[in-house]
Amino acid sequence: MERSIAMLFFLLSIAMFSVAFSRPAVADETMTWPNGARVAISLSYDDALESQLDNALPALNKHNIKGSFYLTLAHPSVHQRLSEWRAAAEAGHELGNHTIYHGCSRGKPDRDWVAPHLDLDVRSVADLVAEVIMANTVLHAIDGRDDRTFTPPCFDELTSGGNYVDAVAPMFVAVKSRDEGIPEGSIFLVGSVGFTGAELIHRVEEHSKDGVLLNILFHGVGGDHLATSPEAHEELLQFLAANRETYWIDTYLNIMTYVRDNGASN
Repeated sequence: MERSIAMLFFLLSIAMFSVAFSRPAVADETMTWPNGARVAISLSYDDALESQLDNALPALNKHNIKGSFYLTLAHPSVHQRLSEWRAAAEAGHELGNHTIYHGCSRGKPDRDWVAPHLDLDVRSVADLVAEVIMANTVLHAIDGRDDRTFTPPCFDELTSGGNYVDAVAPMFVAVKSRDEGIPEGSIFLVGSVGFTGAELIHRVEEHSKDGVLLNILFHGVGGDHLATSPEAHEELLQFLAANRETYWIDTYLNIMTYVRDNGASN
């Protein structure tokens, strides 16, 4: 089962490596980022994985780079290592909402790993709305924040009764994977199994364009599932830290709050 999950997400990551968000914040205008940076970059880490605490977080702290951690709150690490997640928030990292149970659509290909009781195909919008609200409540108890962003597990949005993300979107500053307010030409890059640091850097460079936002998504870093090697992750961080005049690297919450408050300008 673990091999099937890894293969599914690996194929998803390949497919998404060049998915462009085409909806502009304001048509025909270019976003201006803080401190004259050309490009904004959000580094995010899904599922509340142990290797994120063990490897990704120390590396981010070493380079003074802030990341967004989308916590699946039922994951054992949240209960067992709660103080470490709280310390991450206190250090300026974002704790984002990734639901409590990570429900996805079981009806899609190679989704046998989705537990029947978590299958979005048989759950209701009201059920998911209640789960997302409770996840926000738990996250507030961890970090004391009210403003938050959301990443739908598997990027699935449909339940048996309709689109639950439409229902919860007003609760958040932004929903990752959607393009509302995203500057024109922005790209979603998925850091995944098998990519070297040089390859990650190349993808950043080839998609860099004045005013865009690059979303780079990781899961495991040196462990767990869909793991990027610590060496590749470290090489990317070193590159970004050495090029801060070009890249504004911040949490997705901070970036999208800036977009909301500033819009685009010529």
